Amino acid sequence: MIRSRFILFLWLLSALTACAPHYKGPVTDHFNGKKFVNPNMPERTSGGVLKWLLHRDKGPWPEQPDAFVGPRPATRVEGDSLVVTFVNHSTFLLQTNGLNILTDPVWSKRVGPTSWLGVKRKRPPGLRFDELPPIDVVLLSHNHYDHLDLPTLKKLVKAHNPLFVTPLGVSYLPKSVDGRTTRELDWNDTLRVNDNLQLTCVQAQHFSNRGMGDRDETLWCGYLLHTGFGTVYFCGDSGYGPHFKRIGEQASRSSTGPIKVALLPIGSYRPEWFMAPVHVSPAGAVQALLDTKAQQAVGIHFGTFQQGDDGLYEPANDLRKALQEKHIPENQFLVPQEGRAITFKR
Repeated sequence: MIRSRFILFLWLLSALTACAPHYKGPVTDHFNGKKFVNPNMPERTSGGVLKWLLHRDKGPWPEQPDAFVGPRPATRVEGDSLVVTFVNHSTFLLQTNGLNILTDPVWSKRVGPTSWLGVKRKRPPGLRFDELPPIDVVLLSHNHYDHLDLPTLKKLVKAHNPLFVTPLGVSYLPKSVDGRTTRELDWNDTLRVNDNLQLTCVQAQHFSNRGMGDRDETLWCGYLLHTGFGTVYFCGDSGYGPHFKRIGEQASRSSTGPIKVALLPIGSYRPEWFMAPVHVSPAGAVQALLDTKAQQAVGIHFGTFQQGDDGLYEPANDLRKALQEKHIPENQFLVPQEGRAITFKR
């Protein structure tokens, strides 16, 4: 009992000391001067969190320590093809036009305030960290531990010194490990990284915090990547909402045209009465595919960390059912396998 209380005390201390610095900026439709908000989305209550925690019904999540780990990726992919390699959770290696881009990179065994407090991974990363090609750009969607893992960022800075792109209020984290950052981006801001990559920061429906006292004090987002291949959409983390249709419209007006490949979340969605505002379900992801008018979708945010109550195989199974209900071919919304590269031709 004493040991359990001591561990709880250390967890609370870590959570309190991990708080983000307060962002300061002008009031907008999604920033009230103190906190960021999701327009037109009701807030989840603390009572809802307690209800969920007291009545959890977790699906099975067998550990798979011998899961497939892919071969060393190509050093560069020249030309306008896009090669997408699923690493784990929301971490992808995107290669096109000679650029190597990582999304929300996580290689740690646990994600949380410390190396021993947090959610343990159930499957190994699909690529070995020391076999990564030179990483040029890292896209960070928000500050949650399962999307922004400081030990991984520190290793990336030492090995590759990439450029980190963040939404408002988040750049302090890569800076804390001596990472190079761009200016912070608000929804609808654009950023030209170089001649081969321009980014548009786009709306997501989610929340942020690193500790117990910094809820919604930094922004969450997705990104449109405007490349020679075409437009690629990385959703990050989001519940379903009308923003997907607007993002599709934004892309269609861009110089690189409508979305060719959309990376959309499919996991951590049960129980839906609690998770739906911030985590899109497989059925919601299929509707997002239709809303954005993307030519192709690839599933993300599944298979690594047991965060919601959905079992390991439920996201893929429910996605298959949702595609059948909408009469969409299964190959239009792929469930990627860790470590296996998918090549899309222009």
